[in-house]
Amino acid sequence: MTIVITGATGQLGRLVVEALLDSGVPAEQIVAAGRSTDRIADLGERGVQVRSIDYSQPDSLRQAFAGADKVLLVSGSEVGQRVEQHRNAVEAAKEAGVGLIAYTSIANADTTAMQLAAEHLATEEILRDSGVPFVLLRNGWYLENYTGQLPVQLQHGAVLGSAGDGRVSAAARADYAAAAAAVLLRDGEAGKVYELGGDEAFTLSELAGEVSAASGQDVTYRNLPAEQYTDVLVEAGLPEAYAAILADSDLGIARGDLLVTTGDLSALLGRPTTPLREAVQAAAKSLQAS
Repeated sequence: MTIVITGATGQLGRLVVEALLDSGVPAEQIVAAGRSTDRIADLGERGVQVRSIDYSQPDSLRQAFAGADKVLLVSGSEVGQRVEQHRNAVEAAKEAGVGLIAYTSIANADTTAMQLAAEHLATEEILRDSGVPFVLLRNGWYLENYTGQLPVQLQHGAVLGSAGDGRVSAAARADYAAAAAAVLLRDGEAGKVYELGGDEAFTLSELAGEVSAASGQDVTYRNLPAEQYTDVLVEAGLPEAYAAILADSDLGIARGDLLVTTGDLSALLGRPTTPLREAVQAAAKSLQAS
């Protein structure tokens, strides 16, 4: 069996490759595909097949998917271009006779009004129309979305956002990766939809409390109007369009759009998901060490 992992040069895809290797999949049965293949040269040295792909270049996808039994389609990062890019990938997989596509969608894709979900939902429709067997991995928010902001949070003594008292079921990126690997190694997954999120949802006020406890510094949550939060993100260097999407996502959290109660993630892992406290404490120790 040959399994292709797209986006392997990014953080999630790389972790899925590592999870497959840890599960005992022979390296030669794994194809790590991405744009900047120099980032995964070490995987090639370990026997993993390394192939260059670009979602905007169908020929690269056809070459990468040749002979593949299963493909993990990690959603692209270029918001606004992803529908056509994902269509290219699905069509290439169909031409290659791939037996299963696992797609990393977003939590509650079919019910949320979040702007970020639109391209995911469109991709799900492309998959349904393709005739290729598929499984949906509807990933919730990453804990790293928050722990990666720890230096800024400590600098300003605040977690900023527009989520109000909404609860978010965030989980560690490694948890989502391990779940994806588990699905890829199972039979009979076609047609399934997994709503994936952390076991313990939290508010951004609770996040601020964990940051305070881990750092010993007083950090509070400041809830901002979405327009003001967008301006803050733009001032931090994000493109205005993307900043607006992130602020809109916080409004989605306020509505409960990223609350996941299925238990699908921990069930796939066979263990509890990584707790917020553990992730924040690890990030704080790493920051102190540096």
